[in-house]
Amino acid sequence: MKLLFIMDPLARIQIAGDSTFALMLAAQERRHEIWFCEPRHLGLEHDDAMARAWPVTVRRIVGDHYLLGQQSSVPLSSCHAVFMRKDPPIDLDYYFATLLLERARGRTLIINDPRGLRECNEKLAILDYPHLCPPTIVTRETVRLRSFLVEQGGEMVVKPLDASGGFGVFHVRQGDTNTGAILEQATNLGRRWTMAQRYLPEVRSGDKRILLVDGEPLCAVLRVPAPDDARGNLHVGARAMPTKIEGRDLDIVAAVGPNLRAAGHFFVGLDVIGGHLTEINVTSPTGIMEANALYGEQYEARVILALERKIG
Repeated sequence: MKLLFIMDPLARIQIAGDSTFALMLAAQERRHEIWFCEPRHLGLEHDDAMARAWPVTVRRIVGDHYLLGQQSSVPLSSCHAVFMRKDPPIDLDYYFATLLLERARGRTLIINDPRGLRECNEKLAILDYPHLCPPTIVTRETVRLRSFLVEQGGEMVVKPLDASGGFGVFHVRQGDTNTGAILEQATNLGRRWTMAQRYLPEVRSGDKRILLVDGEPLCAVLRVPAPDDARGNLHVGARAMPTKIEGRDLDIVAAVGPNLRAAGHFFVGLDVIGGHLTEINVTSPTGIMEANALYGEQYEARVILALERKIG
């Protein structure tokens, strides 16, 4: 197969923990032809989606992990699959990139589907399943956030709709003298929509990342926050711990998985805290390398095998 990876600059990635790099290596080991470009290299030739891309060879050697061939114009329709793996933020450039990718819908498999990337906000998407997520509001008004804090027993989490990686996430407690400043910061003085959710004390035991491939569970990693942090993001100090996909997790996967598959979301990360769905990550979900280290597996190879089966 010919596979194009649209991603952040190869020179800047941290290969030890980068899931996209792992997928590229797995595809290469399966003797697939892999190509690389950044979103800025996308374009249109009349109505044909194109990329100014490079054939690439990758290897797990720090500081010498890739070799590019000659850049050329690649019609996206000439690829068997296109991986859109640009990390957030989901800004205007990202939005326009999805519109360009839209021109290749039906001509190649795009992972994840550009229409789905635009429509599936990773915070708001959980509200398609209100019975699976914690009590939640979205507002710009600090007065409403303060009343919600009281309704939830004096603790809540606030987070911006347009950020990722734990950025801008605050654990708010009633009586804290910083509450006003936190809510002003979260809403940018009423100019930014903010999501607030009931604080789930189970987060101290871990925020579970469940990876799905074409709607089916692949693996899971429990991300345990540092003692002085409320966030389960690994890059801010959380520890990756082994876990199982069981009980309520299976109910969440059964409810969400088929809809994600129908929307063209092939590779997805679900975040689950205490049996509650808190986020649906579709842009550039990670966790493969942490799962490999915990379980002695090569989950990236399973993703490529699933892709081969899907394309046929």
